[in-house]
Amino acid sequence: MGKRVLNSFASDFAKMNKQELLQAMAESEGRTLMTECIGFFTPQCEDVTNAELCAAFGSDFILCNIFDVWNPDIKGLPSHEAVDTVRLMKKFTGLPIGINLEPGEIVEGSDNPWALTKGRVANAENAIRARDMGIDLILITGNPGIGVTNEGILKAIREIKEAVGDDVIIASGKMHAAGVISEGADAILTMEDIDAFAEAGADIILLPAPGTVPGITLDWAAKRVARIHGFGKLAMTAIGTSQEGTDEETIKQIALLCKQTGADIHHIGDSGHPGIATPKNIMAYSIAIRGIRHTYHRMAASINR
Repeated sequence: MGKRVLNSFASDFAKMNKQELLQAMAESEGRTLMTECIGFFTPQCEDVTNAELCAAFGSDFILCNIFDVWNPDIKGLPSHEAVDTVRLMKKFTGLPIGINLEPGEIVEGSDNPWALTKGRVANAENAIRARDMGIDLILITGNPGIGVTNEGILKAIREIKEAVGDDVIIASGKMHAAGVISEGADAILTMEDIDAFAEAGADIILLPAPGTVPGITLDWAAKRVARIHGFGKLAMTAIGTSQEGTDEETIKQIALLCKQTGADIHHIGDSGHPGIATPKNIMAYSIAIRGIRHTYHRMAASINR
């Protein structure tokens, strides 16, 4: 048995391959926290990246949203020299790094920050580029209004699995309808979707946290987590509805509901403040699912360990 995420330091994460990282999350038994952030927004702490702020408040895994693999823009990183963006974020946070890629259409010249650019599309070329940059996980998902369908996600899983499946963790699923009304509420993830995603090669399957998307109940989520586990895959619940900016009592309720579903990984989104969850909610969520012992351990551990 290898190290659990709970007991891992920066040097441990740096040595883990795909299977070892998946095993470390599985062996933590529902006590892994993944936080999403947006790098090109102005950081909450000015010259400190949002990723570092997430790490400081108890995150185990950083997920970068709106990250263009051909034009990475992470505010708060040093700008006076050529920057190896992903590896520098790993160095500064001591944590594994993932990104979102989306199976949608490129939109040129749009002022909408969600509009897809070449380097954010879920395809083999971008997945290979992400792997070579040092990315540990690719989440195939959809941002608000992009129009990502589960059929599109399925096609992308197959393409990316073939390209980088031995090296990079592949996660898939939607945190909300992503602009597809027919795939809202309980149609966001059907049992058939789970079967298809698992058989196509997803290592982690994502579903909305109970109490976030309308209609997503504890019972609905628990049944889907059990189905995901039946394939030997990991399940991740996600908050992608700006409730990452709610009050601490509500975030703790959501956390405990997610725990009851059987989820292996807990995701908290990037829209509490612009580009990051409310930091105190990251800590509150962490304490709810694993107590102060493991939360403070993650917060206090030096990146030089």
